[in-house]
Amino acid sequence: MATESKEQKFYSALRDVFVGAKVEGKGGFINLMNIKSKYYEKIEKFLREDIEKALEKYPSFRDELFDKLYSFFSRYFTESGSIYFNSTPFHSNIYEKVYTDDRDVILFWKTHMLYYVKTDRIFRSLPVEFDGLKFYFDATEIENKKANEKRSLVFELKEVKEDGTIVFSIKYSEKGTKTKQEEILKALKGKGIKITEDQLERAFKIFEKQSEVDFFINKNAKAFLHEQFKLWVYQYVWDGAKEWTADRINQLQILKEIAFKIIDFISQFEDELLKIWNKPKFVKNSNYVITLDRIAEKDGGYSVIEKILNHENIKEQIKEWQELGIVDESFKVENVFEKDLTGKKLSNKYKHLPIDTKYFKDLELEILGLFDDLDNSLDGWLIKSENYQALNTILPKFREKVQTIYIDPPYNTGSDEFIYSDRFRSSSWLTMMENRLSLARELMKSDGVIFVSIANNQNYYKESYKLGIILENLFEKRFADLVWKRRSASGSYVISDITEIHEYIFVWGLQNSKIFTNILSPTKLRKYVNKDQHGIFKWHDLVIHQYTKEQRPNLFYGVVYNFKEDRLDFKKNTEEIDPTQEVVIYPSEDGESVFAMTKKSMEEVYARGVIGVIKERDKYRIMIKKYLHDAEGMINGDPLKSVLDDNELPYKIGGTSEATKELKNLLGVTFDTAKPTNLIKLLIYVSSRKKDLILDFFAGSGTTAHAVMKLNKEDGGKRKFILVEMADYFETVIIPRIKKIAYSFNWEEGKPKDVDGIGIFFKYYELEQYEETLANCKYEDGDLFTIPRRDPYQEYVFMKDEKMLKALEIDYENNKVKVDLSKLYSNIDIAETLSNLTGKWIKKIRKDEVEFEDGTVINTKDLDYKLIKPLIWWE
Repeated sequence: MATESKEQKFYSALRDVFVGAKVEGKGGFINLMNIKSKYYEKIEKFLREDIEKALEKYPSFRDELFDKLYSFFSRYFTESGSIYFNSTPFHSNIYEKVYTDDRDVILFWKTHMLYYVKTDRIFRSLPVEFDGLKFYFDATEIENKKANEKRSLVFELKEVKEDGTIVFSIKYSEKGTKTKQEEILKALKGKGIKITEDQLERAFKIFEKQSEVDFFINKNAKAFLHEQFKLWVYQYVWDGAKEWTADRINQLQILKEIAFKIIDFISQFEDELLKIWNKPKFVKNSNYVITLDRIAEKDGGYSVIEKILNHENIKEQIKEWQELGIVDESFKVENVFEKDLTGKKLSNKYKHLPIDTKYFKDLELEILGLFDDLDNSLDGWLIKSENYQALNTILPKFREKVQTIYIDPPYNTGSDEFIYSDRFRSSSWLTMMENRLSLARELMKSDGVIFVSIANNQNYYKESYKLGIILENLFEKRFADLVWKRRSASGSYVISDITEIHEYIFVWGLQNSKIFTNILSPTKLRKYVNKDQHGIFKWHDLVIHQYTKEQRPNLFYGVVYNFKEDRLDFKKNTEEIDPTQEVVIYPSEDGESVFAMTKKSMEEVYARGVIGVIKERDKYRIMIKKYLHDAEGMINGDPLKSVLDDNELPYKIGGTSEATKELKNLLGVTFDTAKPTNLIKLLIYVSSRKKDLILDFFAGSGTTAHAVMKLNKEDGGKRKFILVEMADYFETVIIPRIKKIAYSFNWEEGKPKDVDGIGIFFKYYELEQYEETLANCKYEDGDLFTIPRRDPYQEYVFMKDEKMLKALEIDYENNKVKVDLSKLYSNIDIAETLSNLTGKWIKKIRKDEVEFEDGTVINTKDLDYKLIKPLIWWE
């Protein structure tokens, strides 16, 4: 009995390690668990035969063999079925010996071999009883989350059984749907069941307390488990042994051979997950947003606008504009155009109306056809996706092309406000960040800069230290840790009786990275007015722009320049000075006196590009130009300081209250973690050129895109943005935000204060997700160990499986392979999919074909299956 007990204990543990915990529901992960379970039944049969054969010579070793196999493999059981360093009690000793003496760094080495997939709950159907009430929660229909989005559960009343048991079905919320408690209570009351709202909520909470687990994929499960076995053998078998006989060595060799056979087979499934995780993903449901002015500036653009305005779906577009607050009920299509002496043109009021091609799919190709170089004409890409999948998929297209990266990742705060679980255990959070930052590095240009916000909360030192380890491992140059004052003392975190009102932004780069421009402190300048306002002088805090001579040769800088050769006598109480006449003024370097120049002198220095006069309504301003860099490229201005002080910056960046107010006025929503647009604009401003690419893969509410657009508006830049976000507010916040600020940058209570926006042309789309791939993969219960002269445990068991080949159909008559991607997903954007896959930027999209930047033309109707093979079948 003892032998059988230990043997069964081992096989039971092996099943747990191989398959994971029993899970109910639907989705790709559930399919995978079922597949692994079927394969395990076959491998157990072969394994039993091999073990029996190995023990023929050493039957007395049977008990010890199973005991030791159980002791080793049971340590790697995780409910999610992931293979990683989990519960070995001597892990600290091992990892201190092998890797480091620093306990914090141990966390990195525990998880550096993993890909973090998601945090999710493993639900099982569950009976609940209390207060004389009976509940049953049916989890068989719940569909797993596609990625690591935070989504609440929705409970639906399914039935009330004869014994009074209340049965609920459960699903994840879609686009904000909620449990209809009032309707449930009313229905139960109608069936004679007395239950309060508190009791109902208590039942829901009991069900929701089921296991929350982290899902990982091991980057090299075989090497990891081999290493772990060797360490384990040393710790438990070799260490302290005094005598070794030939039989003992042979017995341990049997132990190793059996363990390695199991490892080799288990690893195949992990390797298959690895291939699916890292396979490029299909682009789905793509659309474009373009303002009317960007259409009108192209040849034939006015004709296309006419077609849009006369389209049957223009009513849907107008309804969207009204919901966004861009136009009101009085809007009329005929007012989009106006006539003057030059003829028909776009009304200034409506030139920045954003057109979304989702309403005009039959006109989309005609709109895109206006542009000779499509991708280069875009201002940005918005990608709805889990961010690792997005970064990995777009890597060929954007490798070494991103100049500035800004991210505001989730933290271990225990807060439920962020869309990520936000409760990662330290090692999980570290893995999640390392996976994504390593891809981000590959996207950066050789002189690119990355900014990483890190919240100053109770876990700051823990998280910042770990984040510092990652950044130091991945990037060569540390610039600084910027300090941002996020709020006033009221409402701040209070730690150890000290009020903390700041957060940090870590700034890193590559070997050649640099901050291109530096900040000039605001200079007090005299601002004078026309004689009809009595010539009164007033102080004015000037907003300063900063560019090199090459970037902006004609920009006016508000920096005092002392022209001694042009100085005239000092004049006090000057009245009724008209700057367009004989005398002009400018301030002295001490800011207290006013010097005057004759108009002739002024014209001479103006011709040299030193000063200028700018008229603002009825006021004039003298701008005296000083470049940041002299002829030798030396800095003339003050550098950006690590403490972001509004009093020393060219404009106020503000704190969280400004960010909250901005979003409230723009969209009527609140994001506690949002950063003010001016903060992100400043970071982009000091780290990018005018045509650079900016990336944010924790996009949140879309502040980075807003900042790029605002900066482009101010300096005439053509910076592009890439934003990645997986939450529902991709559609409900980010896209509406960009559409609204394209029309106007100034909003109050959801209404535009003016029409001073910026023309925009961007693309938004979804990516296939890992869970969707799993759900679409077809794995048969195939034959095992059928290839002669091959180690059966190392045989690739998925060679005969279909995976996603249902997208292909062999035309035997014409000896061709037909591709039908609609069998996988509807609305696949094959042009963008191929662009990401090949790394080639799109030049033109025509009906049934796409032309890339290198002149390659691909027929998208009769697609060569070899082009998409990496997407549907992996070896």
